[in-house]
Amino acid sequence: MAENQAEMTPLEMKVARQIEYYFGDHNLPRDKFLKEQLQLDDGWVALETMLKFNRLKALTGEESVIVSAVQKSKTGLLEISKDETKVRRCPDKPLPEQNEEYKDALKNKSVYIKGFPLETTLDEIQEWLNGKGTIENIQMRRNMQREFKGSVFICFNTEEASKQFLEREDIKSFKENELLVLAREAYQTKKAEERKNSKAETKAKAKHDKEQKQKNAEEKEMGALLDENTGCLLRFSGELKDVSREDFHELFRGHGKIKWVDFTRGAKEGTLLFDGNAKEAFDKAKEANGGELKIKENSVEWQVLEGEEEREEMKKVIEAQQESLNRNKGRGGRGRGGGRGGGRGRGGRRGRGGRDQGRTQYRGKKTKFDSDDDDDDEPAALKRELEDADGPAAKVAKTENGS
Repeated sequence: MAENQAEMTPLEMKVARQIEYYFGDHNLPRDKFLKEQLQLDDGWVALETMLKFNRLKALTGEESVIVSAVQKSKTGLLEISKDETKVRRCPDKPLPEQNEEYKDALKNKSVYIKGFPLETTLDEIQEWLNGKGTIENIQMRRNMQREFKGSVFICFNTEEASKQFLEREDIKSFKENELLVLAREAYQTKKAEERKNSKAETKAKAKHDKEQKQKNAEEKEMGALLDENTGCLLRFSGELKDVSREDFHELFRGHGKIKWVDFTRGAKEGTLLFDGNAKEAFDKAKEANGGELKIKENSVEWQVLEGEEEREEMKKVIEAQQESLNRNKGRGGRGRGGGRGGGRGRGGRRGRGGRDQGRTQYRGKKTKFDSDDDDDDEPAALKRELEDADGPAAKVAKTENGS
């Protein structure tokens, strides 16, 4: 584009800059209409036609002004016909080949500037750039609504000119607005890093949201389970020598149905989860045993849990059941109830792919405790299930010049 020449009037400078933009390296390859005109007359375009271009028409309606501006310009990019009615790009200045080398050169002589007020016009930016280097192109960056984003790409005529521009002290602000000025390559590196960080943050947020959603669902489901299973827990403690979980099933057989036994052989306390009211089951068993409920002649203290104590214990029971389920799944899905409960083991027909094999335990979804819906005369299957329980856990934009 034309630099500020003393012999050129301000209007001629603007006209030269605009018409050279039309025929320049940045616009001409993308200007379908202008390229069609070049095919009609050996590259010549009538000045009458050029004056129909909006930006040029806004500057002048006189062909003589265009002729004077092109003739005074020192760039040598354009020439006027002998009869001064046509203009064309000089044949000895062909368009560069759009190869990787050209693209690298273009990048190295371009500068990114951000911080212009959104109402800034191209003319204001051109005026601000006067005297700061020979500029080939100004690209005002716009959003999808074609509104100015406040940033531009400036392409200088040489890489050296762009480096000199970056070293200037008078490019840090525009109308009291602080500007961010970067070499285009530095800008692209910065944007790539920002995109990488944004992608990582988006991924981390999605993961956090998913985990939080799952946690909320689990907490909600846990609350529903706790509300559904009240009055079902019976705690016991004492010297429980040689007592197994199977003994508790036997003790309450016919008095109450045990869904889960939270007890480890050798421990001195544990909890029973009943499919129904724990106190009723306890009272029936106690009455059937002469008013004192022992287990293998061991004295035991019994307590029906209530309130917050019951809720906390129920959480432990649910977690123990889930842990047992996961352990059994790691072994290939042996047994329905798993470690610490009282369901069928691998010897039962349902443990071998029957209708209940796929029943889901607590995993943040609707949970069903294993029921001892086995027949009362199947202690062998129950014993196998209990033995399995104690095993180890499994491993588990178009450029523009004002158009």
